[in-house]
Amino acid sequence: MNKALETLKARGFFAQCTDEKGLSDLMDKGPVAFYVGCDPTGPSLHIGHMVPFFALKHLVKAGHIGIALIGGGTARIGDPSGKTEMRKMISYEQIDQNVETIKAQLDKFIGFDNKTAFSANNKDWLADLNYIDFLRDIGSCFSVNKMLSFEAYKQRLERGLSFIEFNYQLLQSFDFLRLHERYNVKLQIGGDDQWGNITAGVDLIRRKLGGTEELNEEHTVYGLTFPLITRSDGKKMGKTEKGAIFLDESLTSVYDFFQYWRNVADPDVEKFFKLFTFLEIDEIKSICAGDINAAKERLAYEVTKEIHGKEKADSALAGAKAAFSGEGDKTQMPTLELSKAELDAGIGVLSLFVKAGLCASNGDARRLIQGNGASLNGKALTDPTMKVCQENLDGDGELVLRAGKKKFSRIVFK
Repeated sequence: MNKALETLKARGFFAQCTDEKGLSDLMDKGPVAFYVGCDPTGPSLHIGHMVPFFALKHLVKAGHIGIALIGGGTARIGDPSGKTEMRKMISYEQIDQNVETIKAQLDKFIGFDNKTAFSANNKDWLADLNYIDFLRDIGSCFSVNKMLSFEAYKQRLERGLSFIEFNYQLLQSFDFLRLHERYNVKLQIGGDDQWGNITAGVDLIRRKLGGTEELNEEHTVYGLTFPLITRSDGKKMGKTEKGAIFLDESLTSVYDFFQYWRNVADPDVEKFFKLFTFLEIDEIKSICAGDINAAKERLAYEVTKEIHGKEKADSALAGAKAAFSGEGDKTQMPTLELSKAELDAGIGVLSLFVKAGLCASNGDARRLIQGNGASLNGKALTDPTMKVCQENLDGDGELVLRAGKKKFSRIVFK
């Protein structure tokens, strides 16, 4: 098997392939242009979106040509795959803004050099389509019966599938056709929930251009999907009680991003190392064979470095060490700034935990304290009626709050 495909399999990026041997032989002959798409339906990518883009980087490192297709056109409809309800429609202006934000996030991670890796926007060929011509030219190639056999549509039919969503598969297939014609793209990769859309694109190219191994190798294309990533408890990875783990620092702080990986379950550590870092397999196995907490800290550092850069990963690590062992730089901990006037007046401890974002309400803070889960500057809190004032400050004139075992906040006064 081709070495690049072996790498993907060894790291967990392999679920289904339309023709594994054919794709392997093609990759052995030289660079293959491929693409992965994402729709800008939100203001930021979250870590679950990144699985295909880690695979993209592995393939680019192996000498292939990767295209990150941002769906400025398809986002106007919304993909029903993996969804139990129709996506909320957002304005075209918001979609365009999301495109620019997500393009910048992917550029930071991938590094678009416009030679081995670049971005594209399907708005360029979808926005001004003539619907009648599209139905005659593309819609005539699709069987409704076959479309309804795909799991994505089966699930949605039970709750209701809108006609606009039903068009999505045609548009994604058209993307593959356009990218093949423009850039000689031979492969589409994506999550396993995209299998139906990907194979539909392969079939469309065959129907329009006659691509089969026997008849027309030039227009033979392939599809490859990855398993949908779940945690060891069966839940979707990249989700917390607060919601998704976003790449945008204003939505998920770098410290919280780091802590997500630091707190993954023991059985997930090696799997996540393989998927979300570029360390060699042997090194990963060696790390995971040692102390599990050290392995988790290394995982958190490596993933944070890949997404946010080394400097911010160093800061997050220092903040975590300060919070949990007192050895690092506490200025890197999540920090809340309050006025000295508030401190002089005395701040209710319940209110303080809410202001710091460690509790959702005074009631939550009261239950936390009564359950012996809260501390102030390392000392357990027992009185929910306590007023925090000057005498509670540490030697640096600050406060460090802890909620449970893993949530900390530093309070400074100006």
